[in-house]
Amino acid sequence: MATEKQSTMQYSHETTPLLYVEVAQRPPRYPHRSVRKTCTACLGTILILSVIVLFLPYAFLPRGYGSIADNLPWTSQTGLDYASLQQLLQTVPSASKAREWNEHYTSGPHLAGKNLSLAIWTKVKWEEFGVPDVQLTTYDVYLNYPVSHRLALLEKDKKNNDFKVTYEASLEEDVLDNDATSGLKDRVPTFHGYSASGNVTAQYVYVNAGTHDDYEALLNANITLEGKIALAKYSENMRGLKVKRAQELGMVGVIIYTDPQEDREMTELNGHKAYPDGPARNPSAVQRGSVQFLSNGAGDPTTPGYPSNPGCPRQDPKEYIPSIPSLPISYRDAIPLLKALNGHGPKGLDFTKDWQGGLVHKGVEYNVGPSPENVMINLHNEQEYVTTPIWNVIGVIQGSIPDEVVVVGNHRDAWIAGGAGDPNSGSAVLNEVIRSFGEALKGGWKPKRTIVFASWDGEEYGLIGSTEWVEENLKWLSGANVAYLNVDVAVSGKKFLVHASPLLNKAIYEAAGQVLSPNQTVKGQTILDVWDRKIGVMGSGSDFTAFQDFAGIPSLDYGFTRGKGDAVYQYHSNYDSFDWMDRYGDPGWKYHVAMAKVWALTAAHISETPVLALNATEYAIALKGYLDSVKDKVPAETLSRFSFSPLDDALSAFHERAVRFDAYTEALAAKLNKGGHWWTRLILYFKIRFANQKYKYIERKFLYNEGLDNRGWFKHVVFAPDRRDGYAGAALPGLVESFEDNDLENAEKWRDIIKSKVVDATEFLG
Repeated sequence: MATEKQSTMQYSHETTPLLYVEVAQRPPRYPHRSVRKTCTACLGTILILSVIVLFLPYAFLPRGYGSIADNLPWTSQTGLDYASLQQLLQTVPSASKAREWNEHYTSGPHLAGKNLSLAIWTKVKWEEFGVPDVQLTTYDVYLNYPVSHRLALLEKDKKNNDFKVTYEASLEEDVLDNDATSGLKDRVPTFHGYSASGNVTAQYVYVNAGTHDDYEALLNANITLEGKIALAKYSENMRGLKVKRAQELGMVGVIIYTDPQEDREMTELNGHKAYPDGPARNPSAVQRGSVQFLSNGAGDPTTPGYPSNPGCPRQDPKEYIPSIPSLPISYRDAIPLLKALNGHGPKGLDFTKDWQGGLVHKGVEYNVGPSPENVMINLHNEQEYVTTPIWNVIGVIQGSIPDEVVVVGNHRDAWIAGGAGDPNSGSAVLNEVIRSFGEALKGGWKPKRTIVFASWDGEEYGLIGSTEWVEENLKWLSGANVAYLNVDVAVSGKKFLVHASPLLNKAIYEAAGQVLSPNQTVKGQTILDVWDRKIGVMGSGSDFTAFQDFAGIPSLDYGFTRGKGDAVYQYHSNYDSFDWMDRYGDPGWKYHVAMAKVWALTAAHISETPVLALNATEYAIALKGYLDSVKDKVPAETLSRFSFSPLDDALSAFHERAVRFDAYTEALAAKLNKGGHWWTRLILYFKIRFANQKYKYIERKFLYNEGLDNRGWFKHVVFAPDRRDGYAGAALPGLVESFEDNDLENAEKWRDIIKSKVVDATEFLG
């Protein structure tokens, strides 16, 4: 626009000659055409942005997950309001229904790859509940099934120099009159998933729990391990890591039993009768399970990092499964083996008190051995390895925003015919959650965010069904999945136990604070009131692993577990049965109902609140706590040679930014109820959309593409299973492992990697 004085010419309509007349300058203004162009451009931009924000995400949905025509923005209101939805989710779950579902799921064997009929039944039920889109997704995965086994204690006959059998282990669990599934003709034999086939005869050594430290203690005591068979207790670490370390040390086989020491006060020695006559462990109970090296990676061990679809390339699984045979046995079968070590080698108490288990009253002295040269074990294990289909059941309720998705999952497969606790207490509860949402759909409700329900197969072998699904749908999940809510064992006792990404802490507190506790001591107490409110670090051992540790999706895992005074949970044995649950685990099925309510309300809270129910400040606080925990374990001498300051500073800046961002989103949420012109609400909508994008992606900022050292499948720099435990979470694992290895150079590398991720997250929050 010109700034100097301008002249214009005006015509006179008089009869006199035309004159040039100078007139006053008009105020500067845009020509009408420019105004029109500007307005058109602005409106066009708004329209384009609206299309991008509202509809473009639909273009990236996997086939079968909805279309533009099926969805509306979250600003519209359909059917039930949020308060009415919450009330309905507290009303529908039923003890009788949970009992019915559990009884059905536990009525016969349902090993991974052998439960198609149960997958179809689950699909049909979900459709009956009102889920509009339910599919079976199939993967071809590498599994093993038992063929034959034997475990015998041998002693050399001095007369003819031949070995004779002094004890033949039954490798069977007793058939009980009071437990219907314990005597099924097609019950699953005792075996380990991914155990190697083999037939070995050798001396043996009692290795306590078979942890890394236990093996180190034996080596330091000059106990010969190479060429021997390990006899280990369950407890402490994941069973596959007991076998892994034995294999690394040259041992030729592993036997694992459950010692009554694990059962604390609830033992026969303390006057409690064994199941089925009482709450103590049945002496013949055997804990099956996988011996996959889960701390190296999850999923099909022949397709690490990519889905096991038909015809896909397969890799040698040696980095993920053992090459030596192993067997699970009962403590009744372990007693003769332990007693044969009496007087041979140091006693367990020469190490620590934990080495002495709970069978002293049975004549066991817990000597470590090795057994004498004339006393050996024959361990025979024959497995059939096949590539076979497994089946996930996936149900979808389309929301108004397809690029914001909540996934809710539980696995369906079990090692046994029962599995009333693991996993089918969760399966029964998931059915009640879906039935509750189905009733809401009948009332005209439509979720703001899409909810995906999943019944996973193959979890027990190595989290296979969930991992293959995540690997196949990684691009979509990375762009859309705001949270994964996992329940594995919904009920095995009365103690509420939670592990979660800190982003979800407040959502968990919100749901737990709405549900009355089944074990309230004062009328009106909620689960939140009686819970210690501790939320553990995410590790592994269930289906959240691929979501949290591989894809960077904030996840949780919760349920009621065994606490003080509760009956022994007969984990992974034939006695994790419907009869055990009905009599000892949850006689009134009220914990199942409570879990259904908590799970449904958590899903609804994340699905329905316009501003995502995530909290960055909780994450910042947790990160500082994780780092403080690492510092506490580092020797003072090491601290003098290593600086945490760069990471301290980065975490401080992240905390400050997180507090501001959470305050900003709370202010946005407060404005929603104030009304206003359509354009102010449109602007507010855009602000919330962009804020939600930040919440959605913040967990992804902590992914490191190269993964952890020597286990690159794990991409998260904050969460991973402890490499020597497998179950427990190791916060800041790269840093922890470097200090464990006394490698300060590597610790500095990981300090800088973590710092860069924290800085990225801080800048991303703006």
